[in-house]
Amino acid sequence: MNIHFLGTTGYHPNRRRHTSCVMIPETGIILDAGTGIFRARELIRTDSLAVFLSHAHVDHCIGLTYFFDLLHEKGVAHVQVFGDAPKLAAIQRHLFAPELFPATPPFDWQDLPPGPIPLPDDGVLSWIALDHPGSSIGYRLDWPERSLAYITDTTASADAPYIDFIRGVDLLIHECNFPDGFEQLALQTGHSCLTPVAELSQKAGVGMTILTHFNGMDESDQPIDPTQVRSIFDKIFLAQDEMVVEL
Repeated sequence: MNIHFLGTTGYHPNRRRHTSCVMIPETGIILDAGTGIFRARELIRTDSLAVFLSHAHVDHCIGLTYFFDLLHEKGVAHVQVFGDAPKLAAIQRHLFAPELFPATPPFDWQDLPPGPIPLPDDGVLSWIALDHPGSSIGYRLDWPERSLAYITDTTASADAPYIDFIRGVDLLIHECNFPDGFEQLALQTGHSCLTPVAELSQKAGVGMTILTHFNGMDESDQPIDPTQVRSIFDKIFLAQDEMVVEL
């Protein structure tokens, strides 16, 4: 199973990175719909897609407007978009307002149920509310022999309330908008700094952590330096756009 990082920055794209989007082509699962989702067209292998939105901030949902091109001649019969019901309603009301966008792709809008959601290949998806301005959602995907968690737009800490939710996953995809030294700004904006993500990873016993959702103003190849925290947690790496990780 391959995890494709289609967009790895937050707020706005830059010349090196697009905004948040992760795809698992074998299962038709897409996590968030940032500007990087345009890359999904070449990866579609299934006749249905399921998009799981962390929240409705524009950098995470603008890619929903790209689906007419994404689906063109790809043989996709069904696209579900999952999220928090008020956020989905806001997207439909505002992002797809006729004054802004002339038509809505053929989405099946789905409020996240209280219980687990079945996934292809005997998997199951669960979710948890995260602390972020306007709120956000974190996801955990479990299969018989592998697991991952997707946590973005929240403030990490060694005792984060979602630590048990992510405990023991093989792969943690976690936002890291700021390097160390910006803790107050991270708290104010609902984002994370480097060291708390490493401490969280260590205490949660995850197999590997990949950092994403970097500050779009930094166009360098390495906006965060993970080597600074490998004494805390050694299997921590930076996502790059179009990077593929085998799970």
